[in-house]
Amino acid sequence: MIDIKLIRENPEMVKENIKKKFQDKKLPLVDEIKDLDVRVREVQVKVDGLKAEKNRLSGEIGKLMKDKKIDEANEIKATIAKTADEISELEKEFEELTKTIKEKMMVIPQIIDDSVPVGKDDSENVENEKYGEPVVPEFEVPYHADIMERLAGLDKDSSGRTSGNGFYYLMGDVARIHSAMLSYARDFMINKGFTYCVPPFMIRSDVVTGVMSFEEMDAMMYKIEGEDLFLIGTSEHSMIGKFKDQLLKKENLPYTLTSYSPCFRKEVGAHGIEERGVYRVHQFEKQEMVVICEPEESMDWYNKMWNYTVEFFRSLDIPVRTLECCSGDLADLKVKSCDIEAWSPRQQKYFEVGSCSTLGDAQARRLGIRTKGEKGSYYLHTLNNTVLATPRGLIAFLENNVNEDGSVNIPEALRPYMGGVEKLVPKK
Repeated sequence: MIDIKLIRENPEMVKENIKKKFQDKKLPLVDEIKDLDVRVREVQVKVDGLKAEKNRLSGEIGKLMKDKKIDEANEIKATIAKTADEISELEKEFEELTKTIKEKMMVIPQIIDDSVPVGKDDSENVENEKYGEPVVPEFEVPYHADIMERLAGLDKDSSGRTSGNGFYYLMGDVARIHSAMLSYARDFMINKGFTYCVPPFMIRSDVVTGVMSFEEMDAMMYKIEGEDLFLIGTSEHSMIGKFKDQLLKKENLPYTLTSYSPCFRKEVGAHGIEERGVYRVHQFEKQEMVVICEPEESMDWYNKMWNYTVEFFRSLDIPVRTLECCSGDLADLKVKSCDIEAWSPRQQKYFEVGSCSTLGDAQARRLGIRTKGEKGSYYLHTLNNTVLATPRGLIAFLENNVNEDGSVNIPEALRPYMGGVEKLVPKK
């Protein structure tokens, strides 16, 4: 949610930002909010004036009663009662106007960074840089589900019976390497100075609407029937919500946190759920990084964070690239975002394994996350980035480390988490 001062002082900039995001249907909202804001301030001035007059008149009653001017005192009492009714009506109007403004403001997209390329959708995202040589081996790399099955590590038939499409059982060595990658991701971020957290896996609706747009919520979140609780789609939701309505001490900034959680997503859309493999599923696990910092530090942290993910995947012998998200591909709360994509030697192209975003003060403004400086309190900036989301990260690992005989090499970084094992051998 942007600062309403932007609409008061520079509505054309807000409109231009909406156009850059190809959301022209939202353009009328700017003028609507501006008009409503004028009215709400008029109401506030009138209420303040009536309250002052009411207080003045109340002070006169005692003096009139003392002088035994009962009739005059009663006339003033009647005037005060009438004024009180008027104040009540105006306060009701003020409350309704404020609610309407907030609802409309929640739909206005965050002002994107000047460096964001303008484009309609993800097809116009821009490659930044490649890290590692994208190798295509001489043998044909199997589909990831086949690699897992040869290691006796994937059971989709059973998960179909228990849970339906979009779920899976990981077994044996595949389940172990899955856990090893998450443990390594946890320790990798701890070694970068981040504090490890395990957050709640359910959050209330006021936190959901504080961290994401309504469109994202509808497309992603599972609601718990009969309760004001949602299953999280990423631990960022819980981790940012942790600071809701808090005035944070400047000396404790920045907060640098790395969190583990399962994630649950509807995955509504044209892409659908992958039936055979585990690339797009309803349930996965994730190691996340979250930073809450001073506004002037957010871009520095943004660059540090995506670099950490690149470093993590390169330590697992996985070539990656970064892709700058264009304006039309940015969620409404994001200021700037890049995807980290891993090389798929089977498909001979890159695919997304993580995303790094700075949201400016959008989430902090919605959730009331502030600090206090010399000139008063102000909103902080929030950032999030994927360290590892698996099984998608597991797919990248398997494809880039599989051998022609179906065995899978274990990079040195993961061996301590695998009891020293250097290679997984097919079971069938």
